[in-house]
Amino acid sequence: MIVEIIILAMIAVFLGLRLYAVLGRRPEDSDEPLRRRIEQPDPQASPRGLPAKLTEKAPMPSRTAGAPVEPAGFDAGAEAGIRAIIAADRRFDVSLFLTGAKSAYGMVLETFWRGDKDALAQLCERAVYESFAAAIDERNVAAETIDARLIRINDARIVTASYAAPVATIAVRFVADIASVTRNGEGTLVAGSLNDAIESHDLWTFTRDLTSRDPDWQLDETDQG
Repeated sequence: MIVEIIILAMIAVFLGLRLYAVLGRRPEDSDEPLRRRIEQPDPQASPRGLPAKLTEKAPMPSRTAGAPVEPAGFDAGAEAGIRAIIAADRRFDVSLFLTGAKSAYGMVLETFWRGDKDALAQLCERAVYESFAAAIDERNVAAETIDARLIRINDARIVTASYAAPVATIAVRFVADIASVTRNGEGTLVAGSLNDAIESHDLWTFTRDLTSRDPDWQLDETDQG
């Protein structure tokens, strides 16, 4: 009986040491991160939405010696503005914003192409809406119709960002392939082709009142970029 107790005690000690070796120590730099960085946010990590490059103590990603490192999703000139926006709204996330901006880009274009002015009024600031609405009215007067398709968005990148309390302003440059045709009232092709997409460069500016409970950004300005 005593021998069995001793053996069981030795097994317990061995298992305890094994668990301590796995759970009771801090991982070394060479250890695998073991899912923690995927499943749980690190309280010591950089502010939400900023890549590691913007945090002084964050480790730099491995790269070829001498190769430049650029922040993902925005130009260097937009960094100060993004920091100011995050300071005012800790929930702001660069990658999520760009995902939403790309969705808005496609949604606004498709709404304009089908001539839905009511929907455009919900997506755009007044000046941008009036510009779109005027183009739709001109198209209707000419009895022209547009058949257009957003083939793909090749790039969406923040080029400028600023915060003037309480309004945040972000300009995004979109590079996209768009195919479109314009037909007159008789259905005759006037311009364009659905077989040949044209690369479009657009600079769209979005704004949001950060004190508002409405989480949506609105399109404030459009330009070719």
